[in-house]
Amino acid sequence: MAELFTIENLITLGLLTLLQAVLGFDNLLYISLESKNAPEEKRAMVRNWGIGLAIFLRIALLFILVSMIEMFQEPVFGFHFTGIAEGSFNIHSMIVLVGGVFIMYTATKEILHMMKLEDDDHAEAKPKSVGMVITWIVIMNLVFSFDSILSAMALTDVFMVMAAAIVISGLLMIKLSGTVSNFLQKNRMYEVLGLFILFVVGIMLLTEGGHLAHLELFGNEIVPMSKTTFYFVLGILVLVDIVQGRYQKKINKES
Repeated sequence: MAELFTIENLITLGLLTLLQAVLGFDNLLYISLESKNAPEEKRAMVRNWGIGLAIFLRIALLFILVSMIEMFQEPVFGFHFTGIAEGSFNIHSMIVLVGGVFIMYTATKEILHMMKLEDDDHAEAKPKSVGMVITWIVIMNLVFSFDSILSAMALTDVFMVMAAAIVISGLLMIKLSGTVSNFLQKNRMYEVLGLFILFVVGIMLLTEGGHLAHLELFGNEIVPMSKTTFYFVLGILVLVDIVQGRYQKKINKES
């Protein structure tokens, strides 16, 4: 424990906590949107339990990755169709790919639900069970955690420093998840923006998983979307939403 309080490790802890916060934005958005599927009076509890359980499982995953990193990188299966499709899949790539597909499916389903022009109050989606929502929050939290854990392992080999960064970032996520959820609840139009951002997150995970699997389609290698590109696209989506909102208000005043 004493090794955690050296100057070098404290600086590394600060960097890792900041890194976890930056990389955790998409995770936080997913948690806020997924918690809406729980009964309203239990949403805060769902977020807290989901993130809390994920903190412990992230530390367990960190221990597994530190001890068995080579197993996650070892190819499990592959295919080779020259000029059409080639790939070599490991456990890491499959987890990321499945996570990307699920997030894109979730975002698309919610967007289509929003587009239904139904006045019937009973057309509202029924809340999911608390256990189901918590389970999905924990699972997707683990999918999102691979990037941050592997980045942490690149910065330090001190387990306690990495574990402390996971706990601190998790507590910050618990604190901020309520704020984000309340904002989306009071500003329902931003839910559409959030779902499209989540869709882009799914694309980012698919490209990352494809890159990890050395996937090539029609002779073209799948290149991962960088975080810089992701935040640029996010900024454009937010800007378009702001401009469109103000333009809509202007039209409403003139009509």
